[in-house]
Amino acid sequence: MNSSSPSLPLFRAQGADGYRSDHLLVANMVEPGSKVLDVGCGEGDLLQLLETRGIDGRGIELSREGVNRCVAKGLAVVQGDADTDLVNYPDDAFDYVILSQTLQATRQPKVVLENLLRIGRRAIVSFPNFGFWKMRLQLLIGGHMPRTENLPATWYDTPNIHFCTIKDFVQLCGEINVKMERAVALDLYGRPLRLNAPWWFWNMFGEQGVFLLSRAGKRR
Repeated sequence: MNSSSPSLPLFRAQGADGYRSDHLLVANMVEPGSKVLDVGCGEGDLLQLLETRGIDGRGIELSREGVNRCVAKGLAVVQGDADTDLVNYPDDAFDYVILSQTLQATRQPKVVLENLLRIGRRAIVSFPNFGFWKMRLQLLIGGHMPRTENLPATWYDTPNIHFCTIKDFVQLCGEINVKMERAVALDLYGRPLRLNAPWWFWNMFGEQGVFLLSRAGKRR
């Protein structure tokens, strides 16, 4: 399965202004005036939000349909695959590189994450938490691969090939020497869980995780 998010069928809670809650959170992590690359940008909703905030956004998207819709909106988006095309970008080409709800659809998540932090001074990564209690309950009681509002596809028809939990992602960041500048877990309704909750609580009750990352020891 190729990666840069072929417009995954994900339901997301919306804020009062009509934007997805996770998109609003991601946008709030980006400093105005920054140069941003959105990897797996879908139809460009996040890029449009970033542009309203004075951010120079570019995108890479796997599906031709997604690219066409982005271009029709006046967005600077090219067709590409996160697994194969990020290596072509130079070091520190962007202030931020965003991977929103796409990590689990990549063939080599570790390599993709390393490339995000090579070409961007910071990276923002969001993903569905496979440790969420609803997932666990379906496995325990139903004995089948979980399906939720956010992940409605069956196991044989899903673009997602590398599910992970919040705990898994935190461990990966430690393995590759990544600094977590900010971490937020969102519940099923897109609301942040309390900041002082332990990791196990986030891993159980966070429907998705959103992380602001940088290279450990990187000079500012």
